[in-house]
Amino acid sequence: MKIIAVIPARYASTRFPAKLMQDLGGKTVIARTYDAAVNTKLFNDVFVVTDSDLIFNEIVSAGGKAIMSQKEHESGSDRIAEAVENLDVDIVVNVQGDEPFIDRESLAKVIEVFKNDPDKKIDLASLMREIQDPEAINNPNNVKVVVDQNGMALYFSRSVIPYPREVNVGVHYFQHIGIYAFRKQALIDFYHLPMKSLEASEKLEQLRYLEFGKRIRMVETSHVSIGIDTPEDLERARKML
Repeated sequence: MKIIAVIPARYASTRFPAKLMQDLGGKTVIARTYDAAVNTKLFNDVFVVTDSDLIFNEIVSAGGKAIMSQKEHESGSDRIAEAVENLDVDIVVNVQGDEPFIDRESLAKVIEVFKNDPDKKIDLASLMREIQDPEAINNPNNVKVVVDQNGMALYFSRSVIPYPREVNVGVHYFQHIGIYAFRKQALIDFYHLPMKSLEASEKLEQLRYLEFGKRIRMVETSHVSIGIDTPEDLERARKML
């Protein structure tokens, strides 16, 4: 089974323009993320896929591997799918470009899903962590997920799901952590399928997979990801490093 990591890396960012090219301890954020992915030793190969000459040159000049996007894309899945369409791979893991402190254990968990699925019934694997703070549960920026008894995703939403009409029934709330592992064919199918109403309404690309019958296995983790979305995040990352 050939497993690769792909890091989608847009130069533009609404909240923090050019954040991936910011200095983080003598290396750019994207270079640190690339090195961290390689150093997990979980992958047969690691690629950055980008729309930016600056990011492309940053990775290649340091001896890394980068792919230039040929089209504009609305989602990370679209960008990755275009990049891997002609690559001979089985499993593609999406690593976020603005998360240089990669948690190897979490990545290993999503990869393990496919190693334990010889009949190839699972199309994607992703992560979730339990949240209990009411503010976090109600925050629409925290995407929630509900699963069946086998850990398969039933639905993702920015709303509170399930709705707590009865509060004393032992419901647990889970936040979706945006690390994905895909079978290559599921990713290519996504690329060629249209956006439908659920995805358009919630602005969540994972709903396209569910709307077209793809099976997403969720894996619980306690890891809290550390992303760089603002200049303040970058300062915290520098101190942490």
